[in-house]
Amino acid sequence: MEDAEDGGGRRWSRDLLWIAAVCVVALLLVNAFVARPFAVPSGSMEGTLRPGDRVLVNQLAYAFDGRPQRGDVVVFDGIGSFLPYRDDPSGVKRLLTEAGLAPAGDTVYVKRVIGVGGDRVTCCGSDGRLRVNGVPLDESAYLLPGDAPSAVPFDIVVPAGKLWVMGDHRSASRDSRDHLGEPGGGTVPVHRVIGRADWLLFPLGRTTSLDRPAAFAAIEGTGGHGEPR
Repeated sequence: MEDAEDGGGRRWSRDLLWIAAVCVVALLLVNAFVARPFAVPSGSMEGTLRPGDRVLVNQLAYAFDGRPQRGDVVVFDGIGSFLPYRDDPSGVKRLLTEAGLAPAGDTVYVKRVIGVGGDRVTCCGSDGRLRVNGVPLDESAYLLPGDAPSAVPFDIVVPAGKLWVMGDHRSASRDSRDHLGEPGGGTVPVHRVIGRADWLLFPLGRTTSLDRPAAFAAIEGTGGHGEPR
């Protein structure tokens, strides 16, 4: 009888180990390919996101021919654009990072997409607004109160396959404007986008979805690939 009980106990232990292993593998797969949390590193996206906020990044948002849209909050790797002279990490480190087993590091940024490939983005008109393909952009829904759309004038046509991104706290954001004279001209390759930040998860009292502002609908059909998803 005792041998039977011992055998049953061992089988139950093995079953628990298998269940735990399957759960860990499933979690790693979800973290690597579906959705993963990221910590906001700075105040460049205030008042939408604050330093230390945790956002849930949808890594399938642009899969299957999907493309970032104007107004999306995206998480991307700045190597080759914001960090034009930085090399990619080693294969092992990259795999660990993509699996969520190593921190994303200081090459990852969170910004809002303002222009997509083919868009002409200019700043600023006589009304003080950014213009995308000649259309004034109402940024009151997300721009930090008291901030101007930009203190830096610019006029750029976004290359195909690239994005023009800016922080919501413009006076505290190092974004596409700061890299105009560098390789890539401040634009971010779409293939460097890790995913779309769909939810603010933490702190719990501020949990909310990060929806695309309605003002970007005024630009639809004016050029670029910015069609509604």
